[in-house]
Amino acid sequence: MRRRKAQIREVLPDPIYGNKIITKFINALMLDGKKSTATKIMYGAISLIETKGEEKGIDVFNAAIDNVKPVMEVKSRRVGGATYQVPVEVRPVRQQALAIRWMITFARKRSERTMVERLANELMDAAHMRGATFKKKEDTYKMAEANKAFAHYRW
Repeated sequence: MRRRKAQIREVLPDPIYGNKIITKFINALMLDGKKSTATKIMYGAISLIETKGEEKGIDVFNAAIDNVKPVMEVKSRRVGGATYQVPVEVRPVRQQALAIRWMITFARKRSERTMVERLANELMDAAHMRGATFKKKEDTYKMAEANKAFAHYRW
């Protein structure tokens, strides 16, 4: 440890669903401090999911986040001039952060017309275990499995 541990700031639950994960998602979705725009996109995506499918939007959101949380990842570790990809388990806080980040990144890359549609479709894909975000999780896990031989370099 070089310095002291970063202080964890608690976020307030969102006003509609009372869910802290949604607040974190909105904060990650926000660009240039435009929180109201990010909020409209998020709630728009949830309502679009409800109009498209028969299940509740919030349930689809929770399922999507749970489906894309990575269990293992690789970290680079230098040992005697060689760099090894060492598989490590992902802490729950980081699992959630990575899931949110990947979801937003891949939603932005989609080809639908509006961000609301992109996010809604990415969430539905992730909830049904398909799409780019779910593939990213699978690839991360495969990478960790492939480098199991270097697990003894874990620190």
